[in-house]
Amino acid sequence: MSGKQIRMIDVTPKEETERIATAKGKISMKAETRGLILRGEVIKGDVLALSQVAGIMAAKETPHLIPLCHPVLLTNVTVDFDVPEGSNYIGITATAKGVGKTGFEMEALVAVAASALNIYDMCKGVDRGMVIEEIHLAGKSGGKSGVYLAEERE
Repeated sequence: MSGKQIRMIDVTPKEETERIATAKGKISMKAETRGLILRGEVIKGDVLALSQVAGIMAAKETPHLIPLCHPVLLTNVTVDFDVPEGSNYIGITATAKGVGKTGFEMEALVAVAASALNIYDMCKGVDRGMVIEEIHLAGKSGGKSGVYLAEERE
């Protein structure tokens, strides 16, 4: 260990700006599982609707999950799903938006993770081999560091 003290970053002197962060990820699964989800045949109910709610709720709870994450005032959180024809995965995109002294990257990332975990939870009875992968920051804007756009992933 380095012996350094753990500390929250002091954002007091920073200016409030409009900030937006978008994160992406995906959950891979069997084709049969994907079909059950799309046809609304999963025994626990509408997987994508509940996973969308799970992601939004999780974004709002981020500072309770990530120890040094500042509480921020979210003005909007969206969670969207992409299910490409013939694919073996569901893509997840979450965007967190607000005005503040610090960014919303963690809220967007947590929303993606929670959405994927909810999909796993609702479908584990039929597919325990699902894999949550590639959760990453896709882009952000606002603040001193300005705009960041991740390189395209395959």
